[in-house]
Amino acid sequence: MTTMTDATRTEAAAPTTGGGEPRWFVHNLIRVLVDGDETGGRSALTEVIGAPGDMPPLHVHHRDDETFIVLEGTVRVWIGDREAVAGPGEAVFAPRGVPHAYRVEPGAPARIYVASAPAGFERFVLEASVPAAAPGLPPPDIEVDPARLAEIAGRYGIEILGPPGMLP
Repeated sequence: MTTMTDATRTEAAAPTTGGGEPRWFVHNLIRVLVDGDETGGRSALTEVIGAPGDMPPLHVHHRDDETFIVLEGTVRVWIGDREAVAGPGEAVFAPRGVPHAYRVEPGAPARIYVASAPAGFERFVLEASVPAAAPGLPPPDIEVDPARLAEIAGRYGIEILGPPGMLP
Protein backbone atom coordinates (compact mmCIF):
# COMPACT_ATOMS: atom_id res chain seq x y z
CA MET A 1 0.00 0.00 0.00
CA THR A 2 1.35 3.44 -0.93
CA THR A 3 0.77 6.33 1.45
CA MET A 4 1.33 10.03 1.01
CA THR A 5 4.02 11.31 3.35
CA ASP A 6 3.91 14.68 5.09
CA ALA A 7 6.79 15.82 2.85
CA THR A 8 4.77 14.92 -0.24
CA ARG A 9 1.75 16.81 1.04
CA THR A 10 3.84 19.90 1.72
CA GLU A 11 5.43 19.76 -1.72
CA ALA A 12 2.08 19.34 -3.46
CA ALA A 13 0.66 22.33 -1.58
CA ALA A 14 3.60 24.63 -2.33
CA PRO A 15 2.79 27.80 -4.32
CA THR A 16 3.10 27.48 -8.06
CA THR A 17 4.49 29.92 -10.60
CA GLY A 18 2.48 33.07 -10.04
CA GLY A 19 1.94 31.82 -6.49
CA GLY A 20 -1.73 32.67 -6.65
CA GLU A 21 -0.67 36.32 -6.76
CA PRO A 22 -3.67 38.55 -7.57
CA ARG A 23 -3.21 40.09 -11.02
CA TRP A 24 -5.20 42.43 -13.21
CA PHE A 25 -5.88 40.70 -16.51
CA VAL A 26 -7.85 42.81 -18.98
CA HIS A 27 -10.76 43.89 -16.72
CA ASN A 28 -10.60 40.92 -14.34
CA LEU A 29 -8.86 39.94 -11.15
CA ILE A 30 -7.11 36.64 -11.80
CA ARG A 31 -4.89 34.20 -9.93
CA VAL A 32 -2.96 31.24 -11.28
CA LEU A 33 -3.76 28.45 -8.83
CA VAL A 34 -2.08 25.50 -10.55
CA ASP A 35 0.66 26.09 -13.10
CA GLY A 36 1.65 23.76 -15.93
CA ASP A 37 5.06 23.32 -14.29
CA GLU A 38 3.29 21.56 -11.43
CA THR A 39 1.35 19.21 -13.72
CA GLY A 40 4.06 18.39 -16.23
CA GLY A 41 2.22 20.57 -18.75
CA ARG A 42 -0.95 18.45 -18.61
CA SER A 43 -3.26 21.12 -17.18
CA ALA A 44 -3.54 24.43 -15.33
CA LEU A 45 -6.13 26.14 -13.16
CA THR A 46 -6.85 29.84 -12.83
CA GLU A 47 -9.38 31.75 -10.76
CA VAL A 48 -11.11 34.66 -12.50
CA ILE A 49 -13.27 37.32 -10.87
CA GLY A 50 -15.23 39.49 -13.29
CA ALA A 51 -17.63 42.38 -12.75
CA PRO A 52 -21.23 42.20 -13.99
CA GLY A 53 -21.22 42.84 -17.74
CA ASP A 54 -17.57 41.84 -18.16
CA MET A 55 -16.99 40.14 -21.48
CA PRO A 56 -13.63 39.19 -22.98
CA PRO A 57 -13.06 39.39 -26.72
CA LEU A 58 -14.34 36.60 -28.95
CA HIS A 59 -11.43 34.17 -29.27
CA VAL A 60 -10.41 30.62 -30.07
CA HIS A 61 -7.84 28.40 -28.36
CA HIS A 62 -5.96 26.29 -30.89
CA ARG A 63 -3.93 24.30 -28.34
CA ASP A 64 -6.06 23.80 -25.25
CA ASP A 65 -9.56 22.97 -24.05
CA GLU A 66 -11.16 25.11 -21.34
CA THR A 67 -13.70 24.28 -18.67
CA PHE A 68 -15.41 27.16 -16.88
CA ILE A 69 -16.49 26.19 -13.36
CA VAL A 70 -18.75 28.83 -11.83
CA LEU A 71 -18.30 29.32 -8.09
CA GLU A 72 -20.27 32.56 -7.63
CA GLY A 73 -22.47 34.67 -9.87
CA THR A 74 -23.87 33.73 -13.28
CA VAL A 75 -22.01 33.46 -16.57
CA ARG A 76 -23.44 33.22 -20.09
CA VAL A 77 -21.08 31.36 -22.44
CA TRP A 78 -21.21 31.24 -26.24
CA ILE A 79 -19.30 28.32 -27.80
CA GLY A 80 -19.67 28.14 -31.57
CA ASP A 81 -23.43 28.02 -32.20
CA ARG A 82 -24.21 26.90 -28.64
CA GLU A 83 -25.16 29.13 -25.69
CA ALA A 84 -25.17 28.11 -22.03
CA VAL A 85 -25.93 29.90 -18.78
CA ALA A 86 -24.10 28.60 -15.72
CA GLY A 87 -24.49 29.46 -12.06
CA PRO A 88 -22.74 28.31 -8.89
CA GLY A 89 -21.76 24.65 -9.03
CA GLU A 90 -22.19 24.40 -12.80
CA ALA A 91 -19.55 24.02 -15.51
CA VAL A 92 -19.29 24.67 -19.24
CA PHE A 93 -16.76 23.02 -21.55
CA ALA A 94 -15.19 24.95 -24.46
CA PRO A 95 -13.21 22.61 -26.75
CA ARG A 96 -10.13 23.80 -28.59
CA GLY A 97 -10.70 25.07 -32.08
CA VAL A 98 -14.19 26.45 -31.35
CA PRO A 99 -14.65 30.24 -31.03
CA HIS A 100 -16.07 31.30 -27.68
CA ALA A 101 -16.77 34.20 -25.36
CA TYR A 102 -18.55 34.67 -22.07
CA ARG A 103 -20.31 37.46 -20.23
CA VAL A 104 -20.78 37.90 -16.50
CA GLU A 105 -24.52 38.36 -16.09
CA PRO A 106 -25.97 41.39 -14.27
CA GLY A 107 -26.41 41.35 -10.53
CA ALA A 108 -23.13 40.35 -8.99
CA PRO A 109 -19.50 39.67 -9.87
CA ALA A 110 -18.71 36.13 -10.94
CA ARG A 111 -15.96 33.94 -9.55
CA ILE A 112 -14.93 31.24 -11.99
CA TYR A 113 -12.30 28.55 -12.06
CA VAL A 114 -10.92 28.09 -15.57
CA ALA A 115 -9.32 24.69 -16.08
CA SER A 116 -7.20 24.34 -19.21
CA ALA A 117 -5.71 21.21 -20.72
CA PRO A 118 -2.97 21.06 -21.67
CA ALA A 119 -1.40 23.93 -19.75
CA GLY A 120 -0.42 27.16 -21.45
CA PHE A 121 -3.33 29.52 -20.86
CA GLU A 122 -1.89 30.41 -17.44
CA ARG A 123 1.36 31.53 -19.11
CA PHE A 124 -0.63 33.82 -21.38
CA VAL A 125 -2.41 35.23 -18.31
CA LEU A 126 0.87 35.90 -16.50
CA GLU A 127 2.45 37.60 -19.51
CA ALA A 128 -0.60 39.72 -20.41
CA SER A 129 -1.44 40.85 -16.86
CA VAL A 130 0.07 43.04 -14.18
CA PRO A 131 0.24 42.54 -10.42
CA ALA A 132 -2.93 43.98 -8.85
CA ALA A 133 -2.09 47.45 -7.54
CA ALA A 134 -4.92 47.26 -5.00
CA PRO A 135 -7.30 44.61 -3.67
CA GLY A 136 -10.22 43.75 -5.89
CA LEU A 137 -11.05 44.31 -9.52
CA PRO A 138 -9.04 46.75 -11.63
CA PRO A 139 -10.51 50.23 -12.12
CA PRO A 140 -13.09 50.25 -14.93
CA ASP A 141 -11.02 52.73 -16.94
CA ILE A 142 -7.88 50.55 -16.99
CA GLU A 143 -6.38 50.68 -20.47
CA VAL A 144 -6.07 47.49 -22.50
CA ASP A 145 -4.08 47.53 -25.73
CA PRO A 146 -5.95 45.12 -28.06
CA ALA A 147 -2.98 44.75 -30.42
CA ARG A 148 -0.64 43.84 -27.56
CA LEU A 149 -3.19 41.40 -26.13
CA ALA A 150 -3.61 39.72 -29.53
CA GLU A 151 0.15 39.50 -30.05
CA ILE A 152 0.72 37.85 -26.65
CA ALA A 153 -2.29 35.55 -27.16
CA GLY A 154 -0.89 34.38 -30.48
CA ARG A 155 2.27 33.12 -28.80
CA TYR A 156 0.09 30.77 -26.75
CA GLY A 157 -2.09 29.49 -29.59
CA ILE A 158 -4.99 31.84 -28.80
CA GLU A 159 -6.48 33.87 -31.63
CA ILE A 160 -8.49 37.00 -30.86
CA LEU A 161 -11.35 37.05 -33.39
CA GLY A 162 -13.19 40.20 -32.42
CA PRO A 163 -13.83 42.83 -29.77
CA PRO A 164 -15.76 42.30 -26.53
CA GLY A 165 -19.44 41.90 -27.38
CA MET A 166 -18.83 40.01 -30.61
CA LEU A 167 -20.35 36.51 -30.61
CA PRO A 168 -19.39 33.39 -32.57
